[in-house]
Amino acid sequence: MRELQVFSCRGCHLCELLIEELLPLVEGRLTVEVCDIDSRDDWRDAYDTRIPVVKYDGEEICQYHLDRSALTRILSNTPS
Repeated sequence: MRELQVFSCRGCHLCELLIEELLPLVEGRLTVEVCDIDSRDDWRDAYDTRIPVVKYDGEEICQYHLDRSALTRILSNTPS
């Protein structure tokens, strides 16, 4: 199963909202890996104030808020 990565940190309200919105939309179609940027210096350097950031296949598809049209394009190319 293909995977989305969500770069976030604990206590981030925007991160919690994005993940809450994202999970039901991709359930059974994509896995979601939540990456805590506080766990790695390189993630902290890359995403510090831009979280949440969602990546698919190495490409950033959105930050701060879920881009539903980008997600729809990905899901349309993902088997159910």
